[in-house]
Amino acid sequence: MNVLVIGSGGREHAIAWKLSQSEFCDKVFVAPGNAGTAKFGTTAAVDIHDFEELGKFAADFNIMMVVVGPENSLVEGIHDYFQSSEYLKHILVIGPKKAGAMLEGSKDFCKAFLQRHNIPTARYKTFTEATFKDAVEYLKTQSYPTVIKADGLAAGKGVIIAQDYEEAFDALDAMLRNKRFGNASSKVVIEEYLQGIELSVFILTDGKDYVLLPEAKDYKRIGEGDTGLNTGGMGAISPVPFASEAFMQKVKERVIEPTLRGMQADQLDYTGFLFIGLMNVNGDPYVIEYNVRLGDPETEAILPRIKSDLFMLFKALHEHKLGEFELEIDPRTATTVILASGGYPEGYEKGKEISGLENVPEGVLVFHAGTKQLNGKLLNTGGRVFAVTALGDTMEQALEKANAAAEAITWQDRYYRRDIGFDLRKLSV
Repeated sequence: MNVLVIGSGGREHAIAWKLSQSEFCDKVFVAPGNAGTAKFGTTAAVDIHDFEELGKFAADFNIMMVVVGPENSLVEGIHDYFQSSEYLKHILVIGPKKAGAMLEGSKDFCKAFLQRHNIPTARYKTFTEATFKDAVEYLKTQSYPTVIKADGLAAGKGVIIAQDYEEAFDALDAMLRNKRFGNASSKVVIEEYLQGIELSVFILTDGKDYVLLPEAKDYKRIGEGDTGLNTGGMGAISPVPFASEAFMQKVKERVIEPTLRGMQADQLDYTGFLFIGLMNVNGDPYVIEYNVRLGDPETEAILPRIKSDLFMLFKALHEHKLGEFELEIDPRTATTVILASGGYPEGYEKGKEISGLENVPEGVLVFHAGTKQLNGKLLNTGGRVFAVTALGDTMEQALEKANAAAEAITWQDRYYRRDIGFDLRKLSV
């Protein structure tokens, strides 16, 4: 069977790498891919925002499965497009339809869903430019820090944790009145700040049954010690020490199962991954957000821990047999360190020549996130350029390998955090 993976980042590289290991997967195509995905699949120069062009490619190359990496494609309705076409509707699309994708596409929609179905989450209110004055008055009633979120998609950068009223006002003003994130911040959610430690939980679901994938912890801030601006993610750890059997049982009973019941009650046709961003507050899980696809860079940490055939897992999803699927997990710890272009998440220079990949120790995985080949040279094309993943019997062993490999890969002004997992070291396993 031929499979098309949509996207160009480290997540898509990891998915193509994992699918290529399946004896049941004849050929993997990646659109548009990057310099790394070419090793595990055929790069397809297709505009992924042009669904008609994607559909034609799928038909021409006998694609039977489409795995959607980025959230934008899902929110824009790629699954709906394939389902509505006579010559494409037989293709299994891994990713929800547009209605279900709104769980990520709108923070307000997500919070209303959580509230409606009694799923634990922070208190919130939503405002628009027309209610700006009300939002300002609301800020004056809040305790700090407080959270300001752009309603729509903002590439993981639309969340500000304001430490005081002045910072909150500036964030609100920038989003609502100055359109910092364009249409994505035409609405803004002001949310209670939850004190705790974050955790990313992933399931694959058909809206009724599900398979629980390995959990991970992501590190969003650009600076060491979790300082500076939010990014798309600077590293990840899996498993997470505090995600004990007892804690994960709470997650299942209080979050996952009510979420699936809510999807059924709201008639959200959902087939694909659900990423549940959680906060562990004194041992209790609270939902921060839903994402309707795998996370990045968490994917680069969790997929190497999955021993089972990913293609067969997708097949079980298609056949509504997820309840029978036994997922085999590597018990070792996977750590992922992101190599970024200097200046990211703000301005950075592209086209810098990369060297040192040949010096990466054997057994360490390097997933390309923002690269291209040009005239025999490997160049950076994005803010996040590589995800370097290593496995070890302990987190410390895995981090030592990943950091050594990260140090070996160089280009002008490249940057990476050397403290990934710093907070987990303080926790007893």
